[in-house]
Amino acid sequence: MTPQTIGLLAAVGGLIVGYIARQILLTRSQEDLEGKRKEILLAAKEEALKVKEEAQKEQDEKAKEIAKAEAQLRERESSIERRLEKVEAEKAELESQAEQLEMSRQELSRIREEEEAKLEKTAKLSRDDAKEQLLAKIEKDYSEDMIRKIRSMRETMKKHWEQEAREIITTVIERMATEQTAEMTITSVPLPNDEIKGKIIGKEGRNIQAFEKATGVDLVIDETPETVLVSSFDPVRRAVAVKALQALIKDGRIQPTKIEELVKKAQDQVEDEIREAGEAAVQEVGITGFHPELVRLLGSMKFRTSYGQNQLAHAIEVAHLAALLAKEVGADINITKKGALLHDIGKAISHEYEGSHIEAGVEIARKYGLSEEVVHCIEASHEDVDAKSLEAILSRTADAISSARPGARRESTDQHIKRMTELENIANSFPGVDKSFAIQAGREVRVLVKPEQIDDLTAMKVAREIANKIEADLQYPGTVKVNVIRETRFSETAR
Repeated sequence: MTPQTIGLLAAVGGLIVGYIARQILLTRSQEDLEGKRKEILLAAKEEALKVKEEAQKEQDEKAKEIAKAEAQLRERESSIERRLEKVEAEKAELESQAEQLEMSRQELSRIREEEEAKLEKTAKLSRDDAKEQLLAKIEKDYSEDMIRKIRSMRETMKKHWEQEAREIITTVIERMATEQTAEMTITSVPLPNDEIKGKIIGKEGRNIQAFEKATGVDLVIDETPETVLVSSFDPVRRAVAVKALQALIKDGRIQPTKIEELVKKAQDQVEDEIREAGEAAVQEVGITGFHPELVRLLGSMKFRTSYGQNQLAHAIEVAHLAALLAKEVGADINITKKGALLHDIGKAISHEYEGSHIEAGVEIARKYGLSEEVVHCIEASHEDVDAKSLEAILSRTADAISSARPGARRESTDQHIKRMTELENIANSFPGVDKSFAIQAGREVRVLVKPEQIDDLTAMKVAREIANKIEADLQYPGTVKVNVIRETRFSETAR
């Protein structure tokens, strides 16, 4: 054999041996894989069996819990059913009792009506008459107890209210102590000598006529030495006339043309004073935003008086007092000040207005855009309208304090006598009044009643009714105290 043949046979043999060896290895690998597969399958079956057993166990436990819950639910349903049955039974029993009660009530009402009818027939009195007689007897038997109780309650409340009010008002008055000055309504103008009277009158009275026509006032020239009186219902005109007359006296040239010139100059001066007085008033009180015409009307009150009290000074004082009161009790200070300052603003045009100065003041306030709260303070300032706000009450209270202070106001003798007479006439107009006396300058009325006609309870009512009538019918500064005196005297003569 050649070497090539031998090499080829060796190569073929090697291939055969390699193939046989590979087959043997593959057979062994397959056997190993089959063994591993069986092991894996066996492990998986064991794991599945274990999971199944656990799931079955868990399912059994849940089944037990469900069974237990169902048993509890059935027990609750049974309990609820038993309760419902009990409630239904109780409801039926209550309805039965209600029916019996209604029947008993109707029967009782029927018996009561029959008894009342029998009583009315026996006593010959209706139910209302019997009730009236019973109440009259109770009032008669217990009137003394009622009087004592009412007096005790009134005294207790009065002491409490007076103490609280006194503390507030005292604090306010101490903080607001202004000097009061009284003014007259007729102005006297001093003359350097009596010869000037002839110049004022002029030839055939042409100077005095021109002066009165230009100013709208009356000049009173009488025998009073070195004095001329200026009289007018309008204080602004009177102020203009006084200034013009003083200027004429100083100038010495008294004639119609000069009179017209100086009167016009005096009017401008008074108008400037009015504007300045109004601006000073609102500035002193601390109010802003007023319409200029409203400020002018306020300033014109400088030339007006009431019971001798200057109206502008009074308005400023009332505004200060009201503001202090508002601060003490927690009210709106701005509204209170405005309402108090303008509470008498209607008096600035009252001579030109047909209604009262209150109505005029309300119209002015609304015309110049003031709020309804301020308008209410004005319309309630003199009790023509009930005060519905704390600010209105405080404004009215401050006005009363300012008016009632000693020296603030004064009356003429005729007015004083008239007021005293009216107080006594009002008291005497009530039945059962024997006599009445107005004392303490009209600040108190003592009323003597007939004891055989007026008992203690009625005397208390009479006092209240007299006070109400005085409030309604009269105008007066301050307050009026009404004292009703019921006196019974028994006398015997020893012989």
